[in-house]
Order: sequence, then C-alpha cells, then structure tokens
Amino acid sequence: MFEDFLEDIAQKNGLRQVNTYLKLAAGTGAILLGLLSTSYIAPLFIAALLTFAILFLARVDAKTYARLFIHPIWFASVSVAGIVLIYGGSTVFWSWDPLPWFSLSITRESINQGFFVFSRIVGGMSAVCFIALTTPMTDLFIVMRQCRIPDAVIDLAMIIYRTIFIIVDQVQQIYNAQVMRLGYSTFRESIYSFASLCGAVFIASWTAGEDLIKAMEARCYDGKFALLGETRPVERIPLFAVMAFLSLSSLVIICSGNMTII
Repeated sequence: MFEDFLEDIAQKNGLRQVNTYLKLAAGTGAILLGLLSTSYIAPLFIAALLTFAILFLARVDAKTYARLFIHPIWFASVSVAGIVLIYGGSTVFWSWDPLPWFSLSITRESINQGFFVFSRIVGGMSAVCFIALTTPMTDLFIVMRQCRIPDAVIDLAMIIYRTIFIIVDQVQQIYNAQVMRLGYSTFRESIYSFASLCGAVFIASWTAGEDLIKAMEARCYDGKFALLGETRPVERIPLFAVMAFLSLSSLVIICSGNMTII
C-alpha cells in the first residue's frame, strides 16, 4: 500500500523540465473548455489528447494512470445512472412508476444528457491528472509566490503538504507491523488493529508537528519559508504545442455544436 506517490511521478516524468505555467495553462484550459462544451465530442477529444501526453510524452505508467480513474469513473457511473433514470424526456424507451408520485424512465434525452455528463467528468479528470502527474507541488508553490499569494497561505499549504507525507509514512509503517503480527487475521482483530492504528498515527503526527515547530524555531523562522526551485524558460515547442492543443479543442467545440450520441 502507498507504493506510488504522485509527487514521485511528477518529479520524474518526461515533462518535468517544461515551464510550469504552460502545463497549468494546458490543464486549466482543458477544464474550462470542457465546461464550455455543449456536446460529448469535445471533452472526449480533450481526454484523448491529454491521455496521449501523459502516457507518451510524460511517460507515466499506464497502470498507475488507470488506477487514478477507478474511483472517479465509479462515482461518475453511479451519478450518470441516476441522471438517466430521473432526467425525463419525450422519447421514452422504458418507464416504471413504483410510487404514485415517483417514476423512473429511460429516454433519448436522458441518455444523451447522461453520456454528456460522463464525458465531461472524463475530460475534467484527465486534465486534473495531467497537472498532478506532470507538475510537482514545489513548482506550484513557486507559482503561488510569483502570483503574490500571501506568504501565510503558502506556508500553511507547505506545512499541510509535508504533514500528509508524515502521516502516510506512519500509516504504512504501523500497518505493515500489524500485518506481520496477524493483526487483521479476524474481523474482531481488524477492528482492534484499525483503532490502534488511528490512535498511533494521531500521536505520531502530533509529535512530528512539535518537532517541526522546534526545528523552525532553531532555524530562526521569521514567518516565511524558503522555496527551492527555479523558473524554467518558456520554450517554443511546448508553447506552440499548448497553443495548438487549446486552439484545436476550441475548434472541436465550435464544430461539434450540440451533437448527441443518439
């Protein structure tokens, strides 16, 4: 468990040296274009291009990328199923009235709307994964400081981000120790072990927080963390690639119009 961290992937991906602003422009632009689309074609087109960039340009493992989609796709499927059953419409394929005041139906309009929402989720998730898998948080902190975000907000974000890794590391160590001692062999033992795990992780994270405060005081912390990193130049090829991606996606949105699946 916890073998792969997104931060490790982001630090080693093939697009690591690309300017951070270009990657953010591609990701956020894809999200906005997906929201502006009026058909399912544009979000799926955006998802296909970003997936290609993640797998072949950033060279991210396909299994890792697929695992990121498991929970969002499951949630999207449940949500789309609800939309298809309750959206309604004029062309009815199937209907059921379990209660006088409540009815379920599958219509042409509900199928189109459900697939459109599903395609938007896929496109948006691809854009979020593109940013997460290609841009380390250290680069994002530098961008936040360059955008004049208050230092207190940035420092708080850095502390929270660091604490996440501390907690994950503590959970991994304690969980492995419990498994070696057959702590999850039975249902009763699993409940007891899980409760012990939560308590031990809370104490360990609290102790780590106190150690961090002492370390900050020992280093004469004056209310502003130092950020290590560099601002990479905007190169021509990545710039043209991002501009072409956003322009082509906008053209697909315009050409696809209100096209539906059925």
